Amino acid sequence: MDDARIAELLRGVQVIAVVGLSPNPERPSNQVAWYLRHVGYRLYGVNPLVEGPISGVPVVGELALVPERVDLVDVFRRPEHAPDLARAAAAVGARTLWLQLGIRSAQAEAVAARAGLAYVEDRCLKVEHARLVARAG
Repeated sequence: MDDARIAELLRGVQVIAVVGLSPNPERPSNQVAWYLRHVGYRLYGVNPLVEGPISGVPVVGELALVPERVDLVDVFRRPEHAPDLARAAAAVGARTLWLQLGIRSAQAEAVAARAGLAYVEDRCLKVEHARLVARAG
């Protein structure tokens, strides 16, 4: 996906589910969520091992439990989990599946394509937002 399409996509997003959100402030998922929340997105963390909010972000045990429609599913899980997460994203009506930096999955891409989801892999959502949206004003 080219830069113009990513910028357009990010401008249309309101609700993001961060799958694999960690309570550890040193983890990339925590840092990306902090940034996304502070630039105005509504966030939900998805982590079955965490109870209660993380830095003000509500956390649920699975994507299907997010209480509103998710626009973008941001994945911080190993690549082998990506196809199931693509199916879960499609099931909740998400518009975009975003695999974070270092995560690639041809199977997840195929699932996303069949479901009509926009698909981004191996890119950091925080970095791309800062580069393409925040700087553009």
